Amino acid sequence: MSDRIASEKLRSKVMSADEAAQFVNAGDKVGMSGFTGAGYPKALPTAIANRAKEAHAAGSEYAIDLFTGASTAPDCDGVLAEADAVRFRMPYASDPIMRNKINEGKMGYSDIHLSHSGQYVENGFFGKLNVAIVEAVRITEEGHIVPSSSVGNNVEYLAAAEKIIIEVNSWQSLDLEGMHDIWNMPKLPNRIAIPISNAGDRIGKSYIEIDTDKVVAVVETNTPDRNAPFKPVDEVSQKIAGNFLDFLEGEVAAGRLSYDGYVMQSGVGNVPNAVMAGLLDSKFENIQAYTEVIQDGMVDLIDAGKMTVASATSFSLSPEYAEKMNNEAARYRESIILRPQQISNHPEVIRRVGLIATNGLIEADIYGNVNSTNVSGSRVMNGIGGSGDFTRNAYISSFITPSEAKGGAISAIVPFASHIDHTEHDVMVVISEYGYADLRGLAPRERVSKMIALAHPDYRPLLEEYYARATSGDNKFMQTPHDLATAFDFHRNLAKNGSMKSQDQLV
Repeated sequence: MSDRIASEKLRSKVMSADEAAQFVNAGDKVGMSGFTGAGYPKALPTAIANRAKEAHAAGSEYAIDLFTGASTAPDCDGVLAEADAVRFRMPYASDPIMRNKINEGKMGYSDIHLSHSGQYVENGFFGKLNVAIVEAVRITEEGHIVPSSSVGNNVEYLAAAEKIIIEVNSWQSLDLEGMHDIWNMPKLPNRIAIPISNAGDRIGKSYIEIDTDKVVAVVETNTPDRNAPFKPVDEVSQKIAGNFLDFLEGEVAAGRLSYDGYVMQSGVGNVPNAVMAGLLDSKFENIQAYTEVIQDGMVDLIDAGKMTVASATSFSLSPEYAEKMNNEAARYRESIILRPQQISNHPEVIRRVGLIATNGLIEADIYGNVNSTNVSGSRVMNGIGGSGDFTRNAYISSFITPSEAKGGAISAIVPFASHIDHTEHDVMVVISEYGYADLRGLAPRERVSKMIALAHPDYRPLLEEYYARATSGDNKFMQTPHDLATAFDFHRNLAKNGSMKSQDQLV
């Protein structure tokens, strides 16, 4: 038995994953740890999936409602989805098998702002949480849980659940202990303010206190997080990063930012990682991050002495950098803080620290509305994640995107977004490889030329033609002109021809 389980009481609960899965019943609402492929349970998902397969083979129903922090990994979301073991999913899903089940209508999915999700569960919006399954670095003598490579919604799920199962993963470095900052949100109403004024403020404990009487099983594992590697930085990503840095330089020139005062938030992905690579050679120093996830680029900035502190709720590291973090966690915990996502994504703190938010998108329309979640309005990709938390409350909100996708078949700039997650009221800056559109203080029609300039040259004439129709004499209303008869022609073309381009362009 692992010496990572220091509590005598909880040592008596050690069992196999298959034995622990017997505590998870059909129809249960289950909260799991995990956020962007880090800190999720490694053994229980497969054991639960096997229970589902056995039940289905016997002609019985077996599925659970699954709540996490955000995305997990193929050996969590993937195995459960493949076994048809999930009836309902919340708040975010990126696994391709699970995505297909959702889009086929075989699984319910509620796409929720990450800052809201823990509170939703803790206050019973979905009903009683039956089981919490959480990965830990170790269990202390008192029975406290030291989280692993993410915190996510662990605090809320452990508090709300009737039963608790703990996976103690010896692959996770013991030196992660001390990196976490666990502060519990006070109960409603009339909460006190979260006492964070700077990204590096520590306000809580390094462990999660639990009711040990609720623990029904402890499972030992030794399995790595399964994060995907980032793609090499390509020419388009480099240009986007350059344009983003040009925007930051413009803010410095305008007196709205200093080289010594940049507080950043970054979404997950290859392009945001390229932006951080660009910061390595920039004039910016003493960069701080108040964000959701620690990515490879932030680790490089810390190593270079460019970033002094990074506050998040999870890692989203390539396998190489995850191994590096495990080996050097004692050093990195001097600069990195992992918090509950209800704190990392809290609007109050985001507004207070004055950060610049940078997130990706699926499409943006000519007036600055952004779709982050649904291709052609109906096919969900992943979810809104924390982008809404940061976009609405940031000092400056920005979105970065290549101008096209699928070999030019899809334009990131469209006449009218087919689904809107971030309205024109919240979107300040949009950046592609062709430049940046600063939309602050502009009336809707003043934004159009700036947004069209971000589009790929193949699509600019189509966008200009659309705007000409929208502002023709037949339209009496000129605040935000649209031609509703052709507003979704890009999306109709994609559905019919496999490309958003017009038939003339395809010939």
